[in-house]
Amino acid sequence: MGFIADALSRVKPSATIAVSTKARELKAAGKDVIGLGAGEPDFDTPDNIKQAAIDAINRGETKYTAADGILELKQAIVDKLKRENGLDYALSQVSVGTGGKQVIYNALVATLNPGDEVVIPAPYWVSYPDMTLLAGGEPVIAEATIETNFKLTPEALEAAITPKTKWLIFNSPSNPTGAAYSRDELKGLTDVLMRHEHVWVMSDDMYEHLTYDGFQFVTPAQVEPRLYDRTLTMNGVSKAYAMTGWRIGYGAGPEVLINAMRKIQSQSTSNPSSVSQWAAVEALNGTQDFIAERAEVFKSRRDLVVSMLNQANGIDCPMPEGAFYVYPSCAGCIGKTSEGGTLIENDEDFVTALLEEEGVACVHGTAFGLSPFFRISYATSTEALETACQRIQKFCAGLR
Repeated sequence: MGFIADALSRVKPSATIAVSTKARELKAAGKDVIGLGAGEPDFDTPDNIKQAAIDAINRGETKYTAADGILELKQAIVDKLKRENGLDYALSQVSVGTGGKQVIYNALVATLNPGDEVVIPAPYWVSYPDMTLLAGGEPVIAEATIETNFKLTPEALEAAITPKTKWLIFNSPSNPTGAAYSRDELKGLTDVLMRHEHVWVMSDDMYEHLTYDGFQFVTPAQVEPRLYDRTLTMNGVSKAYAMTGWRIGYGAGPEVLINAMRKIQSQSTSNPSSVSQWAAVEALNGTQDFIAERAEVFKSRRDLVVSMLNQANGIDCPMPEGAFYVYPSCAGCIGKTSEGGTLIENDEDFVTALLEEEGVACVHGTAFGLSPFFRISYATSTEALETACQRIQKFCAGLR
């Protein structure tokens, strides 16, 4: 028995943060590195939102707030869920956390007992399995392959559910693949959940506003109203409003769950930053015009990256419906040797050699539970993306 808790031995540090850290270190050492690892918009927070924060500071809104958020923000969230998702919630059914991550973690800690299972479709956001483990649960990985465009099939969901299943964590549009579920595709999954009344669904809607080509976003409780009483609908201001560092996420669900999450938050972090909360009020209530404009920019970057990657030897890159990631296969590069002399045995070797030889930082697919793939975030300038893709093409051309 060491000094550190046993539970931590089951948990890995975030691979996406590790890649960004390594890229920063190489940059600091003078290497020309293009970082495509981070999942945050390169746009600045809109001025009206910044101004709302400044006004809040000047009004003296710098004291503790209620543990899980000010009423003004909860009201803005209730209004948003009604306006955009057709979902009715009371203020008492809303919890505001320090980023979406805390909302998910609170919900898992509040509900999981040892041995409880959480179904997590792979490829998954790196934190879902580890948060499940930290909360004492068991992640059950349900694979969604490139053949289904990385979308979980009803059959795969059905096969993953056992009497011990407590949650399905559902993320659309997805990090890391950008896959987004149509109403019909989602209905296939909610039909399965209707047959298993003990399973709750945690819907991570963080990339809701980043969809392309006229895609219509839907969330599980909207598609199947009978799931309302066992759904946590979770979202935040990080991606749509370019507010990653402000750290505001929120969840809405049954009062019994929200009360339990509030209890945890009151004894752990207490309230999210008061100033960030007031900025988020303006984000949700203020003008939304810039969201569509920025989505257009992301769409053109997506098209550029998918086109250029598919011109690289050994790379197969599907076209995603949303978010700002692509998840290309590097299967055609496995077993080859790079110009720098590295034998590419798996996707981790691929991204490591790509970073060291060409200065392009991506995240290996193993981190997201499906190999041999890698994730690229196209939330960076078009010039940087073009250069990065040229370097990937060069790297792949040099494989023997």
